Amino acid sequence: MFSGLTALALIAVVMGLTASWRMRRGQRPHENIHDILTDALAQIARGNFDVFLDAKATDMHHDLAEAINDMARGLGNLETMRQDFISNVSHEIQSPLTSISGFAGLLKKEDLPTEQRRRYAEIIEGESKRLSSLSENLLKLTTLDNSKLSLNRQDFRLDKQLEHVALLLEPQWSAKNLTLEADLPLCILCGDEDLLSQVWTNLLHNAIKFTPEGGQISIELKREGNTAQVTIGDTGIGIGPEDRIHIFERFYKADKARARSAGGNGLGLSLVKKIVDLHEGSIGVESTIGKGTTFEIFLPGLHCV
Repeated sequence: MFSGLTALALIAVVMGLTASWRMRRGQRPHENIHDILTDALAQIARGNFDVFLDAKATDMHHDLAEAINDMARGLGNLETMRQDFISNVSHEIQSPLTSISGFAGLLKKEDLPTEQRRRYAEIIEGESKRLSSLSENLLKLTTLDNSKLSLNRQDFRLDKQLEHVALLLEPQWSAKNLTLEADLPLCILCGDEDLLSQVWTNLLHNAIKFTPEGGQISIELKREGNTAQVTIGDTGIGIGPEDRIHIFERFYKADKARARSAGGNGLGLSLVKKIVDLHEGSIGVESTIGKGTTFEIFLPGLHCV
């Protein structure tokens, strides 16, 4: 609907601009150009974004033709993103719903052994949590995509926040007998405390999830001038070079089968990067298959002005 209304609204504007341009040159509006523009914009309004106007072939003002071509390309890209988004969300929702439906049906069997009943119930619970996580992350990303969003910046102890998140996740890393080492000197940062907490939670959660039992996780905090550097590393399974270039893309999963078994939805790192970008910071990743992964986050602004 948005693309159609946009194109229709531009038809009147473009027609007026065309006539105005011709008249300023002492010429009558060219009827053929009028028809070409009307047809092109009508096609765009109907959802055909493959429209291309050749300024030379149509004796049309170059800037005008390029403006319409740019609009068509932009709307086409938006439509592709919309379709990909719907496809990805549908896929992510369908899988847990299928599991929930299937195992709920099995639970109806009266002669089902207690142990199996418990296992099926745990699967249903896990898939329900996965759906909840997907919904929550989608809502967060939608909120963060709002161009009018303003960060709630304030001074806070970044070292204390990192320590707090690590302690909150202690039951998870302790259950896998992981060792967590932290070097957290005092550091006051100016930023959105709630949003940045989600960054550390996501990164540490991934480190725990993909590090085998008995492995190690590290958190290091440094101050470089007016920038805070946070490094979160693990001795986990690692990420291949072909996957590293895509890991911040929405719904992308390195080794999709493994990610699915771990309950991921491919949105966590997208959320992380979005929050870091909003703070005008940067995030990078280094990883070796079988040896581990390290994320480095740089956040400017050690104090609010």
